[in-house]
Amino acid sequence: MAPMPLYTPEQRIRRDQSVWTLIQGILAPVQFLIFLISLVLVVRYLQTGDGAFAATISIVVKTMALYTIMITGSIWEKVVYDKWLFADAFFWEDVFSFLVLALHTAYLVMLIGGLGSERDRMILALAAYATYVVNATQFILKLRAARLQSQAEAQAATHDAAQSTAPSSDSLPTQQKLAA
Repeated sequence: MAPMPLYTPEQRIRRDQSVWTLIQGILAPVQFLIFLISLVLVVRYLQTGDGAFAATISIVVKTMALYTIMITGSIWEKVVYDKWLFADAFFWEDVFSFLVLALHTAYLVMLIGGLGSERDRMILALAAYATYVVNATQFILKLRAARLQSQAEAQAATHDAAQSTAPSSDSLPTQQKLAA
């Protein structure tokens, strides 16, 4: 049984024509770069006790980038799938995205509320980052699946086009049919 395609032909057209696809394509690597910088700063703080301010700012920036990509992603889903979130093709990615968002938000609540120690907040940030890595992996695998689906559809279309231009045995004269 073949897996459900990620996009119907109509959804693929909407995806390809939407400015939100480009925006997501820009925001995802930017957010990943912010994550990498922040991860280094957080680990440095946890190892040395130095750089708490820089690590804190980086976590806040990472969280704002996450909120931005979540909002624009839900707009993208609405355009492509006509659902703000939890479209069938991205259901589990969206579910896990909410866990990522919850952990990042918990960090902000702790920071703004002065809850826990600096170290406690940094450990929470690491937990949020671990879930972010899982979620990013989900999306990368989904993008790969979409690319493979497109390649398979292109190959099928090429095969179908070749079949439709090749003469069928029904169109061959009787003598050629017997020889074949």
